[in-house]
Amino acid sequence: MHIIYDSEEYCVVEFLAPSSKGDLTWRSEGYEIVAKHLQRELFISGPMAEQFRKSVQQLITQEDNEEEVDAFLGGFDSLMQQPVVLH
Repeated sequence: MHIIYDSEEYCVVEFLAPSSKGDLTWRSEGYEIVAKHLQRELFISGPMAEQFRKSVQQLITQEDNEEEVDAFLGGFDSLMQQPVVLH
């Protein structure tokens, strides 16, 4: 688990798994996107996670500011159905 983005509005966590047994390299299993203002989250994996990763890499190369990154993440708000529950 690795936090890749954290702002007042959103937090994005990348979940990693070993590439193979005994290997020291890691591969992405998926991403959890948390909308703090909505108190909801979304976990994405597979092709959607691949597209998300490409989009995030493109945002990083453009050196976008926090508002632009939050606006990009806001595009996932309508998909967030799981409430955030703190233990």
